[in-house]
Amino acid sequence: MVKAAPDPKKKADKLSSSAKTGAIALVFLIIGFEAALFIHRAAVTALVAHRDAPDTVYIREISPRGPSGHGRDDSFVISSEGEAEVEKSFEIERHSPPRSAQTVRTRENYSPRRVESFRFDPNTASLEDFMRLGFSEKQAQSIINYREKGGRFRRADDFAKSYVVADSVFQRLRPYIDIPKLDINRADSAAFTSLPGIGPYFAGKIVQYRSKLRGFSHKEQLMDIYRFDQEKYDGLRDLITCSAPTPYPLWTLPEAELRQHPYIGSSAHGIVLYRTHNAQDALTVDGLLEAGVISPDQAAKLRRIRLAEP
Repeated sequence: MVKAAPDPKKKADKLSSSAKTGAIALVFLIIGFEAALFIHRAAVTALVAHRDAPDTVYIREISPRGPSGHGRDDSFVISSEGEAEVEKSFEIERHSPPRSAQTVRTRENYSPRRVESFRFDPNTASLEDFMRLGFSEKQAQSIINYREKGGRFRRADDFAKSYVVADSVFQRLRPYIDIPKLDINRADSAAFTSLPGIGPYFAGKIVQYRSKLRGFSHKEQLMDIYRFDQEKYDGLRDLITCSAPTPYPLWTLPEAELRQHPYIGSSAHGIVLYRTHNAQDALTVDGLLEAGVISPDQAAKLRRIRLAEP
């Protein structure tokens, strides 16, 4: 016996009915979720807004002292008939019951917190500082944990990359982020390794070169160091600063010490002879160049450093 082929229309109607049932179920599921969320928020609001129990208020009448002299001092008024009448006085006493630990925790977690904005260094700010800035305790602790594991915020934008820092929060705090720049005339070799691209090797070279210069006069002098190229300098130029060094005593140092300076070297002997046989007003870098004691390249470099007066 040959079975009849299924009716496509009935099959389509069956599928359509199943889809409608599924859609209705999904709608009720969403409504149920929203209702549960609303009830939760309402419960939290009630806990935050109210205490565990209402205050108990006592209103007591204060016994006045009338014309007989008994009782408390109080106010007297004279009636139209000329008799003294006592104004009654009352005192109010309020008793607030203690809050439960659960209510205290709920209020702390859900109550709106006062958010402050002030200058801060994310590398040194405390847990309390971060919470004052608007972070939750958990978020603040995450930032502290990152630092304790060796993490460091070199730039303000580095702070924005933390997963606990929302874009809106960062935009509010960005003007207040104050990360001190590294002073290349005061930092030690360990501090230099905190800069991008600077390991122990270059950190040591920077300290050695600074000693020979007797202090950097400008940041670009870092590129005088062997293999310290423009790319490496561009990667950290916004992270460093250069405090004014002690002026270099070009016109008074002995020849042996002059020879140690990277810009002088073998020209030290000629400088000593020049300053010995010339008047004080002739002791200038241009004078050394005109006399052929130093090269144009040496003159250009010496003009950029801080020199002591002759």
